[in-house]
Amino acid sequence: MVSHVNSSTAPSVTAVAERVKKECGIDTNIYFRSLHDGSMSLDGFRRSQEQFFFCVAFFSRPMMALVGRKPNPSRRLEILRNVVEEHGQFEESAFHQNTFESFLRTIGSDVQELEDQRRQWPEVRAFNSSLIGTCLLDELEVGIACMGIIEYCFVSISTRIAEEVVQRDWLREQDLVHYRIHADIDIRHAQDFFELLEDSWVMGKRRVWIEQGLRLGAHIFDRLYSSLHASALNPAPTVD
Repeated sequence: MVSHVNSSTAPSVTAVAERVKKECGIDTNIYFRSLHDGSMSLDGFRRSQEQFFFCVAFFSRPMMALVGRKPNPSRRLEILRNVVEEHGQFEESAFHQNTFESFLRTIGSDVQELEDQRRQWPEVRAFNSSLIGTCLLDELEVGIACMGIIEYCFVSISTRIAEEVVQRDWLREQDLVHYRIHADIDIRHAQDFFELLEDSWVMGKRRVWIEQGLRLGAHIFDRLYSSLHASALNPAPTVD
């Protein structure tokens, strides 16, 4: 996988994030291994991606919680830029939730069913609840680092998923929509978060909270994909 440390605007924090990512092993998560070796079916992939939709739809809300906690207005801009991009630069058709719906349609999902929040699996609720709780209530650096490393990890994840679904003839490259976008923009999103932490890390301040946030984000993201893999194979019935 490509490292972005050398080209980073926050090289110290990015280097720690790269180390944490490797130690976590998310790139070798069973979800991606099964996608590569052919053991994940299209039906299983579709079910898991339908659940991931709820994560995509929720992801900007923890960001907005962090914006409200930054006392310096000029330091809110990095996060606000990400919030605006999540909302398609104010173009509704480009909202990331909507581009992901477009992706789901191309793999045969009925996206109208996703309007029913009761369809969320518990692992998705656990992930979203961890994010919003961390960004609202934990040390500020923990929340920023947690969000940043998720964006950082998603760069290689987006690239890998895009490559695998094309190689397996589930989609044409021009139909990738959401994953093609995120393979390009999420490294910038990650850097926006890491830049907020770089000075504190270099000066030796609050390092413990920064590293804990990086480890937390990598952990819950890795667990999310492992759980999605397991539940896609044996989905629980929806309770009416």
